[in-house]
Amino acid sequence: MHLDLNLLTVFDALLEEGSVMGAAERLHLSSPAVSRTLGRLRKVTGDDILVRTGHTMAPTPYALAVREDVHRLVRQAREVLTPARELDLAALDRTFTIQCHDALAASVVPVLAGRLMAHAPGVRLRVLAENSADTDDLRHGRVDLELGGGRPALPEFRSEVIGHDSLVVAMRRGHPCADALDLRAFAAHPHVVVSRRGRLTAPIDDVLAAEGLRRQVVAAVATLSTALQTAARGDVLVTCTALLGRPLIEAFGLVTRPLPVDSPAAPVSCTWHQRYDSDPAHAWLREQVAAAFEEVVAG
Repeated sequence: MHLDLNLLTVFDALLEEGSVMGAAERLHLSSPAVSRTLGRLRKVTGDDILVRTGHTMAPTPYALAVREDVHRLVRQAREVLTPARELDLAALDRTFTIQCHDALAASVVPVLAGRLMAHAPGVRLRVLAENSADTDDLRHGRVDLELGGGRPALPEFRSEVIGHDSLVVAMRRGHPCADALDLRAFAAHPHVVVSRRGRLTAPIDDVLAAEGLRRQVVAAVATLSTALQTAARGDVLVTCTALLGRPLIEAFGLVTRPLPVDSPAAPVSCTWHQRYDSDPAHAWLREQVAAAFEEVVAG
């Protein structure tokens, strides 16, 4: 059977109004149009639906029996086709999964968790570490939001820059470069590079090469925490973001110096799949992430 939702809509109006004319006025249709739909209803159901009784029309026993079901179905269809856009934070019961590197997890996530608990106590947060390779987790909804420096090129993803963070060089207290750090001193000392893919080079190496310099990278590690812990135990240098890296830098008792070359501040982006564009709860989450980042910046 070819089902037509309009049949239920007219069925409901006919039962509510008790006449073709009343149903037509209610639905802003012509009486002939409603009469034709009533004919289709009679053909589909095998029942007269409404029968004339003098100057009025009365519902058949079948129509009376299904009246509440028809009204409920029409109401549910309207709710499905016109989803609510108002968000009740007090009643929101949802788990959000965020994926980010450990510097963001250490700096932004504690502030974000506090905001979620204060405004939406029924919301739970899952924070996952970055993968060493790209995955389909964001595409398939296993991750709601990715935070980091990258911005995907595929049109099915949305990305928004929520802020920027300048680059600094972290080192142990008493490091030979703690008093002064120029480009030659930067190149002369060993480095630990933070790379989820294990890359041993970074854009700064192109700058060094242009000056005829080359640094020694002794290790590439997946997390900033590992890199800074290595710096705390020796004379290696670690290039990282200033604000987002601050909690870990302070935790390991390190000091920072400005990167000895002009470098644009690193963008911090949140990325999500387009399926969440019109989801009020997801939009609210993105707002909270941006607000948490601003709170970290304000420090």
